[in-house]
Amino acid sequence: MTTGIDAGRVLLRLGSDKGRVSEVRVASERPAVASYLRARPADDAVRLVPLLFALCGQAQGRAATLALAAARGTDYPAQLDAAIQREALREHLWRWLLDLPAQFGEAAMREEFVAAAGWVGKGQRDELAALLNDARIAALCRRLAEMEDASELAPRFLPPLDARASLDCWPRLDADFCRMPHWQGAAAETGAIARRHPGAGAKLPAFAARWLARLGELRDWASGTEKVGAGGTASAAQSGTGRGRALVETARGLLMHEIVLDGELIADYFIVAPTEWNFHPQGPLAGWLIGRDANDRQPLQAFAGRAVAALDPCVRWELEWL
Repeated sequence: MTTGIDAGRVLLRLGSDKGRVSEVRVASERPAVASYLRARPADDAVRLVPLLFALCGQAQGRAATLALAAARGTDYPAQLDAAIQREALREHLWRWLLDLPAQFGEAAMREEFVAAAGWVGKGQRDELAALLNDARIAALCRRLAEMEDASELAPRFLPPLDARASLDCWPRLDADFCRMPHWQGAAAETGAIARRHPGAGAKLPAFAARWLARLGELRDWASGTEKVGAGGTASAAQSGTGRGRALVETARGLLMHEIVLDGELIADYFIVAPTEWNFHPQGPLAGWLIGRDANDRQPLQAFAGRAVAALDPCVRWELEWL
């Protein structure tokens, strides 16, 4: 975020007993941006939204615009939005070409990232396809298969939703839901893996599955086979008089905006970001860490770092010991 607002953090707190991780506390500590928007003229508030977010500014701005239009009575059926799609693809490229090599002690693929981001911007799919089939990407896939990973019996993913369908799940959003969202009363994960494997258990180890799902979305775009529901999908629906909701699939997962109008002023504003889904206290992170060897903190912290990277928060993360 900019404008002097602290972007917040994901705080991971671990406790141990008899040499094993016995307690895992996960908290997403992010500012209530909606409080800055209430009582503002609606159009001014919507113009401000993308300036408040350092990441996914296109998605945040589009969600705000669509939510306001829906509050005024204009629905928006689910469709791929080119600008949001490009933003999501660049985020996937950043993770794969810059962040993932660093996890293995290798040099970031900076020149490749700059070139690939340009290809996405210009719609040059063949060029990106060639890069994604490069031996260096194959080597990263092998490294993923070889790294220490976590297993999970039944990952719980958000199902595909558009704005209209989301009203059946959550007729109204509120501040509590924004802080700790849930689906059918329990935590659920969002992101590329949820979009590609809705309702199904991952057949791969947990971290690798999530990295490869991002790569899959890149390959879908490069081959021209992406579909509505992939990263970059947007929709909006009126949820009541003067109330509108927008859903946008960002690189990290489902982003929800809901606007409540009082005339032409913002009476209330709700934002549910992917980080609140994926770093829910009862989300996957705790299951991956509980019971691990805590005698040597250094390898445990490294494992925790890989776990956090697999879920990809949009803010910094910190580890504390209980």
